[in-house]
Amino acid sequence: MTTLFTYHPDILQRFPAIVGGVIVARGLRNGPSPEALQASYSASQQAVIARIGITPLSDLPALSAWRSAFRGFGVDPTQYRSAAEALLRRLTKKGDIPSINTLVDIGNLVSISYAIPIAVLDIRAVKMPITVHFASGEERFTPLGESLFEYPEKGEVVFSDPTGMVLARRWCWRQSAESAAQETTTDAIITIEGHHPGATHEIPRAVDDMLGLLRTYAGGEYTHAILGPNRPAIAG
Repeated sequence: MTTLFTYHPDILQRFPAIVGGVIVARGLRNGPSPEALQASYSASQQAVIARIGITPLSDLPALSAWRSAFRGFGVDPTQYRSAAEALLRRLTKKGDIPSINTLVDIGNLVSISYAIPIAVLDIRAVKMPITVHFASGEERFTPLGESLFEYPEKGEVVFSDPTGMVLARRWCWRQSAESAAQETTTDAIITIEGHHPGATHEIPRAVDDMLGLLRTYAGGEYTHAILGPNRPAIAG
């Protein structure tokens, strides 16, 4: 068995409340979202808008906990927002989130429903394991849509592989060009993470919702686990 995804011990020591749902997906089919998924996605967006109402996003427990985590590794969460907060900010200000493709839409649907960040990581170019750790500052990150890489700041939380290729910066702020889910994506590692007190109950439910949507619209085969201090890694 090969370790596929793991939290470094230093991360678990600094952030012991982390609950990480991880799905390993093989044999996916991606492409434009079918009409049924688009309808569900649209309905979910409107339901989320109605549920949030005038509540400030920073008052949502899941997003508040991510803001605290960002501060915990030296990042201003009002300058760099977690992926979930960025999605909900767009949704509440613009009224909708455009469809991108099946895998991204499924991830975004579950993300806004629970206000938790979800990363769908294409693993074609990735060496295993993917490790969540504090950056040394020597790793390399290629922003989506660009060809030149940049370096993460020393001490920020990143996902990277053993070659030093960063798949996500500032934990759940932004994915790399190499890891973004494309229409040709067939194999992926999907992360669903939270720090808030309700995460122990909500992350497993979000994983179940994600698996149901994936099986319906993307086919494939799946293994999954809930990670944290008592189980830091998933192998396959």
